Amino acid sequence: MTREIPKNLLVTGGCGFIGSNFVRYWTEQHPDSKVVVYDKLTYAGRRENLNDLWDNANLSLVVADIGDMDAARKACQDNGIDLIVNFAAETHVDQSILGPLVFTDTNVRGTHVLLEVARELGIRLHHISTDEVYGHIRDDHQSVETDELAPRSPYAASKAAADQLVQAYAITYGIPVTITRGANNVGPYQYPEKAVPLFSTNAILGEPLPVYGDGRQMRDYAHVYDHCTGIEAVLLRGNIGEVYNVGTGREMTNLEMVDIVLDTLSKDHSLVKHVTDRPGHDRRYSMNVDKLRALGWEPRYDPKQAVAEAAKWYEGNRWWWEPIRSGEFREYYDRQYAERLAGIQQ
Repeated sequence: MTREIPKNLLVTGGCGFIGSNFVRYWTEQHPDSKVVVYDKLTYAGRRENLNDLWDNANLSLVVADIGDMDAARKACQDNGIDLIVNFAAETHVDQSILGPLVFTDTNVRGTHVLLEVARELGIRLHHISTDEVYGHIRDDHQSVETDELAPRSPYAASKAAADQLVQAYAITYGIPVTITRGANNVGPYQYPEKAVPLFSTNAILGEPLPVYGDGRQMRDYAHVYDHCTGIEAVLLRGNIGEVYNVGTGREMTNLEMVDIVLDTLSKDHSLVKHVTDRPGHDRRYSMNVDKLRALGWEPRYDPKQAVAEAAKWYEGNRWWWEPIRSGEFREYYDRQYAERLAGIQQ
C-alpha cells in the first residue's frame, strides 16, 4: 500500500550533505509538496548546497537549531507540517572523538526536542540513523534491523541513543515514527572531512591520502541518491514504527575505495600514506537490506560505481569545495593529520 504524499515537510539538516540531496530529490519527484528546510547552518550545513533551488516557491529556509523547541514548534505550526524528516546531526566520527559533547547536544537532545514537538502537534516523524549504531560486525554476519545496538564511538552512541528515544516515543506516546539506518553515503555536496571527498580533493590537489591503519576496514559505500530513494520508499510504503536498513548489501575495503578514487581521477597510487589509526575504529560494517527491498526498492549504484561517481563530482565541482578547504577546515585537517603524516615522513 502506498500512502498519500505528504503535503508539508520539515526537513531538518536540509542544507547538509544527505539532507540537501534529499530536498533536491523530493522537490523533483513531488513538486506539489511544500518543503521547509530547517537548518542551523553549521560548518557542514551550507546554503550553497541548494543554491539552484531557492527560487522554488515551495521551498523555504528556517535558520534555527533543532534543540530550540520554540523555534521548531513555530516552524511546524506556521507551515502546517505533517511530516518531520530529521537529518540534522553531527556526523563525523573523528570530530566526535575530538569534541564529543556537541554530539550529545545535537543528536540526542535535538532529536528529543523534535519528538516532543511531534507529540504535541500530532506530526509523523522520520529519523535518519546510521549503520554505525550496530558497531563492529564480525565474521560474515550482516546487520538486520532487530540486531542489538553496540555503538563504539561517541558519534555512534549518540545516534543509537536517538534511535532508542524515537522507538520509546512510538511505544509510550503512540506517535507515528519510522527510522532508516544508512550505510556510508557518498556523492555530491559531502563536506571534505569524510573519507571519499577528502581523498578525492587531496588527490586532485596532489596531496597525500592519509589512510587509517592498514586500510582494510570494510564499508558499504552507497550513493546518496539511493539513500534518498530508500527514504522515499519508507515514507510512502514502510510500516509505521519500523526500522529499515539502507545500503547496497555489499562492502569493500577502504583500500579498494582509495584505488577507485585514484583510478577515476588518473592519479598516482604513491599518494597513499598509511597513518596511525583512530581510536576504536570499527573494522567492518555490513547491513542486510532485504527488508527495504521488500518495499520494491533497489539501489541504482553498486559501491564501486558510487565511489567513482562521487570522485568525478569533486573533479567537476572545484567551485564548491575549494573555498571550504581553507580556514576552519584547514585547521581541523592539520590537527587531525599533520602529526600522523609527519610521523611517516621522518
